[in-house]
Order: sequence, then C-alpha cells, then structure tokens
Amino acid sequence: MSRLVAFGVMALIWGVTWLPTKIAVQAVPPIFLATVRFLLSGILFLVIVRARRLPLRIQAFGRIVAASLLITTGCYSFVFWGIAHAPSGLSAIVNLSLMPIFLALIGFIYGQERLSARRVGAIGLGVVGLALLFSGRNGAAQDGVTAVLALSSVAVGTACYAWGSVISRPLTQTMPPLVLAFWETLIGAIGLMPVSLFVEGFDPGRFAALRDERVLVCLGVMVIGGSLIAFSIFLWLVRDWGAFRAGLYAFVSPVIAVTIGILYAHEPFGWAEASGMGIMLAAAALALAE
Repeated sequence: MSRLVAFGVMALIWGVTWLPTKIAVQAVPPIFLATVRFLLSGILFLVIVRARRLPLRIQAFGRIVAASLLITTGCYSFVFWGIAHAPSGLSAIVNLSLMPIFLALIGFIYGQERLSARRVGAIGLGVVGLALLFSGRNGAAQDGVTAVLALSSVAVGTACYAWGSVISRPLTQTMPPLVLAFWETLIGAIGLMPVSLFVEGFDPGRFAALRDERVLVCLGVMVIGGSLIAFSIFLWLVRDWGAFRAGLYAFVSPVIAVTIGILYAHEPFGWAEASGMGIMLAAAALALAE
C-alpha cells in the first residue's frame, strides 16, 4: 500500500468515526467511552501482535510511557472535557487547526521538521478552511470564563497529542508500529481509568449502557477502524513521513465527517461549508506535495 493511499484510508476512517463517537457519547460518558475503546483496542492489538509473532519486548520504556500518556490519556482527557463545556464547532476549530501547528513547531524543536514557507502557507489555508467549515456549528456558548477554560483545555489536549506523536517517531525506527500501537494504546487506556473516575465519577449504569446495540456498533467502528487500522497507519506514516505530514489528516477527516453529517444527519450545508472543504483539501494537498 502506497503512503498516499494509506494516508487517504486513515483520513477516511477517522472522518467516519466522528458520527459513531457522537452517537455513543449520548449514552456513555466520553472519557469512560474512550477508556473502554482503548482497553478493547489494546487487547486486540495484543492478539494481532502475538499471531504475527512480533516481539513484545521494548526499549526506551520511559519514552513509550510518556508518549502513551500524551497521545491517549492527556489528549482524550483534556479534549473531551473541553468539548463538553464549549460549543462543538469552536472546539473542532481549536483542536484541528492547532494540530498541524503544534506538530510543526514541536517537530521543529526536536529537529524532525522544517518550517518552510509552503508548510506555513498550508497551515494558514487550513485554519481558514476550518473556520468556514464549522462557522455554522458553533452553538450557544456558556459563560465566558467556562468557555475560555474549555477551549484552553482543548488546546492543551491537542498539544499533548502532537507532542506524543513527535516523541513517538524515534520509537517507530526501533520497533514495529503494531507493537508500538499496542503499548501506547494499553498504557494510555490504563491512564484514562483514574481520570474517568475523577472527572465523571462511578456509576454502574454506564456498564449497562455498553450493552446498547448502537453503542456496541459504534465501539466496533472506533476500535477496529479508528484504532486497529487508522492508528497503526498513523504510526507507520509518522515513521516514514514525520509527524507533521501524517497529522495533515486534520485537514481531510473533517471534510469527510461533515459530509457524512450532511448526508445522514441532515446538517446544514451552504457556501461556507463548501468553500471550507475546498480550502482544507487544497491546504492538505499543498503540504503533502512538498
């Protein structure tokens, strides 16, 4: 599979998983849902790794733990809390527009990325496209202080994911991406457990909600598609392309997610959304062609 095809598959899957996630969090608290998702993903990653007879022993254990806590625990804790307390459209703009910015800056600090004029221009185009795409989906904001804290939390979570992706790149050079995906998924899920208990409390009813047929289907899409396939591809592309180019899914997946919302949830679509989609895809193409 060529890298561009793999990138397209990854962006498509992560775009498709938005709707199942939105459906599932209506029945299950979001951080608890993320915990269950990554625990199941970790178990399935282990099955695949053992079936392929890949070595589970690891080096640089401290770096793996740090990357896991950043990519999974930190990102999902901060981003999900922020999304719960801020308009979803603004949250999406903050999360997705900051992702390539943080990936470029942190990658530059670690000596992995170049801040070329093409990349800066692509980021600028992408941010404009995101603003247009989600301009009609901001919703009603809560009080100003809460909204600022919530959007700041989304920004921190985005930085966590970007930082974890950058420090994962040396790990992809020394171990199979599938093995790295297993460890980062499992350790990150374990880290989410106390966060879910602290933020969302303990309610036995949420386990019963996991038996809901819709939640099970949504979990299946997130686990098999979002984690087993897409996250494995992401780490492979981080190894071969670097975190910035791999992270350009942030300008492609939202186009797919909004398109699905238009087709299946009858969400609004007008000139702003159409313009935003075109600009974001152009931004991704500009950066990928470098």
